[in-house]
Amino acid sequence: MSWGTELWDQYDQLHVHTQKGIEFLEKYGHFVDARTKIEQEYASKLRRLARNYLPKKKEEDDYQFTATKAFKLMLNEINDLAGQHEVIAENLSTAVVSDLTTLVKSMKDDRRKFLQEGARLQAQLTLSLTTLAKTKEKYEKAFGASERAQDAYNKADADLNLSRADVEKQRMTSNIKRQQMDDSKNEYANQLQKTNELQKLYYTKLMPAVFQSLQDMDEKRVKCIQNFMRKSAQTEQDVLPIIAQCLEGIQRCTDAMDEKEDSLLVIEKYKSGFLPPGDIPFEDLSTVESGSVSSSTTTPQNTPSEKKTSILGTITGGKIKKRSGLLGIFGQNKNLSGIALQEDDFSELPPNQRRKKLQSKLDELTAKISQETGARDGLMKMKTVYEANPALGDPMSIQGQLTENGQRLDKLRSDLRRYQAWLEEAEGSPASTLSSRTNGAGSSPRRSSVSDEVESLSRSASDSSVNHHKNTAGSLVSSLTSHGSSNSPESCLGNSHLSLGPGGTDGENFQDIDDEDAEEEFFEPEPLPVLGRCTALYTFQASSEGSIALEEGEELWLIETDQGDGWTRVRRLNPSHLDPMPEGFVPTSYIDTTEMFEQPQPV
Repeated sequence: MSWGTELWDQYDQLHVHTQKGIEFLEKYGHFVDARTKIEQEYASKLRRLARNYLPKKKEEDDYQFTATKAFKLMLNEINDLAGQHEVIAENLSTAVVSDLTTLVKSMKDDRRKFLQEGARLQAQLTLSLTTLAKTKEKYEKAFGASERAQDAYNKADADLNLSRADVEKQRMTSNIKRQQMDDSKNEYANQLQKTNELQKLYYTKLMPAVFQSLQDMDEKRVKCIQNFMRKSAQTEQDVLPIIAQCLEGIQRCTDAMDEKEDSLLVIEKYKSGFLPPGDIPFEDLSTVESGSVSSSTTTPQNTPSEKKTSILGTITGGKIKKRSGLLGIFGQNKNLSGIALQEDDFSELPPNQRRKKLQSKLDELTAKISQETGARDGLMKMKTVYEANPALGDPMSIQGQLTENGQRLDKLRSDLRRYQAWLEEAEGSPASTLSSRTNGAGSSPRRSSVSDEVESLSRSASDSSVNHHKNTAGSLVSSLTSHGSSNSPESCLGNSHLSLGPGGTDGENFQDIDDEDAEEEFFEPEPLPVLGRCTALYTFQASSEGSIALEEGEELWLIETDQGDGWTRVRRLNPSHLDPMPEGFVPTSYIDTTEMFEQPQPV
């Protein structure tokens, strides 16, 4: 069925129909575009939801249970699910929306061109019909004039009263009118023939061709909508297997949850390792001698940590109130004078928890030693290559990095030995009652924690003259936070040289800080990784704190890019030990970035 033959007289209706068809196609394009935005927004919100509920670094300790692990894995699956919705949005946008936009524009142009051709043909036929009507009207007038002239001649010829000249005049007029009528008739006949030919061509060939073009365009529109709908469905169908895998992963997460295992993990996490306290003996006050009473009243002064350590790791441990007085000076700021009040051996923890912490630290140090060893092997290989072929680089440039690597390895191995010794000590001490952790005058020389030393000092000093030590408060904090044990030099917090011995109330029992120990305990952090290379364009003289000088043409490592303040952080390629500032900030306009690494490179 063809529009040209069946709808030859419905040009206006086809004009409206094709317009509505293109409007529908455009409407479908808007629908797919809106759906794409919804998919993208849904994926974005889904990702944000998963990211907001992912455990923070400080919460990672709570995510060792099967339920919390399953929740974390479920969030990862949700994140992957969001990625599939992003794929749907992207494919709909590239494969459907963009093609629909192009198709709508093309069809509007084609329809305009076809309708213009139809309008031109219509105007041509209308003009021919108008001309035919004019020639017919002219012929009709000429025919009437000729008939009247012939009647006038016949009357004149029959009238005997008229002269011969009058009759001849009427005859001549009649002949002229007849000739004019014949000319009009011939013109009308010719125009009628042309009009009929044009009209036949118009309805049988010209307009059917225009209608066929409109029909093809409309059928193409319908076919394209069909293909776009199928493509939209196929886009979703392609990601369904991955979405099903995400849902299966969530199911596996739920299957991995085990309430019994979580209960065991709670025991493992919070078990102190202490034995429950024994029975409290009955004190018969009537049989207590005065000397015993006096002795019992002085005992807390000599063993101040017994009261504290007897409650560590127990139910009553949470009831300790905030300290005040002299002890509050140290409790308010745990980083006083830049020295951390923290024990590396975790001796403030219960035995079981301490062993776990020490083992975790050993694993961390072992991983770092393995990493540094691999870096050293790589540097050694690079140095060997440079020695074999100096054109590739200067072997001496590797020496500085090897030295730093060796220093880091020595530091890590020293820390490893310390933690191994502490772990052996923790594993060697059997579980006991709470009072076995008391470090009295006759007990082990190691203190349980910094707070034990501070409390011991506070209580002993309160029994003596606190005012006598006002001028030594600064040295007291330094001694608390940095001095190590004479028997165990690798310990961050050493023997209890700070606790006042029996009868000792003056500051003479305090010891000074050893500079070498302080240097061992506080070392510089690892340098930042290298982002790229840059070259100095001009000479720059450092004039502010944190900046370094530049020489024109000098090459440097790029450490940190410009954050919008006009300064870039760089490091010299071959830093010298004599250079006080091998790394610092320089004006961004003074350097030219020559290379940016895809991944940050370690020093």
